[in-house]
Amino acid sequence: MAEEKTTVAQMPKKLWDGALKMVKGDDTAQLIEQFTAEMTLVAEGLCEDQSRLRQDTERMATEEDRRIQKLESRIDMLENALDEERRERDRELTETRNRLAALERKAEQTDKKDKKGEKRNIIRDVTILVGIAAGAWIIVTLLNLIRDSIR
Repeated sequence: MAEEKTTVAQMPKKLWDGALKMVKGDDTAQLIEQFTAEMTLVAEGLCEDQSRLRQDTERMATEEDRRIQKLESRIDMLENALDEERRERDRELTETRNRLAALERKAEQTDKKDKKGEKRNIIRDVTILVGIAAGAWIIVTLLNLIRDSIR
């Protein structure tokens, strides 16, 4: 009876071994070796792709930094030009105000003389000076708008 128990107990194992042999085949070691070689090749390819992607990313970041530096230098240049233009406009406005004040003093002194002719000249001069001041104001405002739109 002991032989029968052993035989009955060994039957599932034999059945299992037979099923594995049918699924695996006789060349399991060779298949494992081939699979390992193919997976190694795939892993190496992925590593190379990742390396190339990293290099491309670093190159793109460097190029973007250069573009940013160029834009910042252009903005600085425009701001300097705008500041210079403002100083020039301020100087012109100050000069115009001084000339206007001189004309007003002159007008007060010569008011007693030829009121009609002199008033026309003064009005014409004041109108011209106001036009110059308005033009300077418009230019400064436009330059400010340009600078703000660049930012």
